[in-house]
Amino acid sequence: MAFHDIRFPANLSFGATGGPERRTEIVTLANGYEERNTPWAHSRRRFDAGVGLRSLDDIAQMTAFFEAREGQLHGFRWKDWGDYKSCAPSKTPAYGDQLIAMGDDVTRVIQLVKRYVSGEQTYARPIAKPVAGTVRIAVGGDEVQEGIDFTVDTATGLVTFADAPDAGAEVTAGFEFDVPVRFDTDRIETSVSSFQAGQAPSVPVVEVRV
Repeated sequence: MAFHDIRFPANLSFGATGGPERRTEIVTLANGYEERNTPWAHSRRRFDAGVGLRSLDDIAQMTAFFEAREGQLHGFRWKDWGDYKSCAPSKTPAYGDQLIAMGDDVTRVIQLVKRYVSGEQTYARPIAKPVAGTVRIAVGGDEVQEGIDFTVDTATGLVTFADAPDAGAEVTAGFEFDVPVRFDTDRIETSVSSFQAGQAPSVPVVEVRV
């Protein structure tokens, strides 16, 4: 899949609607009970940027971005304003936010993840598009330095350590991240309501697997 490592203008995605989508297959049995299953290990996010566009300049900026991606052909980064940090939206990412692995004296490459916890249930979401310069890592509670102790591939979300973390040591991380998406249409319809304002009723985007 072709992917352009560029973010959809954050000022245009602010105010967009959307969120996670799951796929659940439900079979109702003769006795009224249900069997539920899902073919998806991970959720998929959908957004509509149309509601975030307010001016003719916004329309022009979005159209340029759409044309440069050639419609649905190329993926890109998207800032989900409701969920773009390893911590609560009101806080600043810290190195102890997310447990991403336990050291074993062998593994040097670890995937960034964000965990969603409710009661006894936890969902671990792989983070493939961290924002450069925002990733902080700690091993055993002690922060380590990017470029010296570890490197981050912002195209995959893989953290590579210079030395494998010690066995039993908690590896934690804090970061900001984007969602890899593509346009979910090859057609954008816009209207001009005045000399100062425009409207794009629907600009759908959908998360892609990378």
